[in-house]
Amino acid sequence: MHVPRYHKKPGWQRFLVGMLFGALISYWVVIFMYGTMYQEKVIENSKLHEELNDAENRILALEKDNEDLNEKSKQKIVIEEIELEILNAKELKIDMLLQNELEGLVKEEIKDIIGKDLLMVAESDTLLLSSIENKSYKVDDFSYDFEIKRLIIAPTVRIIVNGKISN
Repeated sequence: MHVPRYHKKPGWQRFLVGMLFGALISYWVVIFMYGTMYQEKVIENSKLHEELNDAENRILALEKDNEDLNEKSKQKIVIEEIELEILNAKELKIDMLLQNELEGLVKEEIKDIIGKDLLMVAESDTLLLSSIENKSYKVDDFSYDFEIKRLIIAPTVRIIVNGKISN
């Protein structure tokens, strides 16, 4: 049996050249599609990598803030300042100089609570009340007694009192 030669038949030549060009065109199409897909995946990968780094940085910052808050919560809150307000200063005709002097005497009486733990002072608030109410404060030949109307225990202790003159 004899195999015919294809180079002499133009139909077969066109078929083989068409297959060659078809293979080249399809190879280029596949390469183009692969390159486009790969480029999209690289961009998506870089975006995800950025988001991951941002999330890790946020996690580290939040963990650091949490540690700082834990350290702050372990620290005890202390009394920093004492404020005193005399409600009926105008009724008693107390001028600002006398009022400041009376406030200084009361603050001098309870100055030991500055720097103490807030919870300890809150537990012994009756002692604080009795130490102010049971003492007479003498200024300019007058004795003043105070009755506590409101006591606010916070880092700044605020005491609101009514005063009366006792002779």
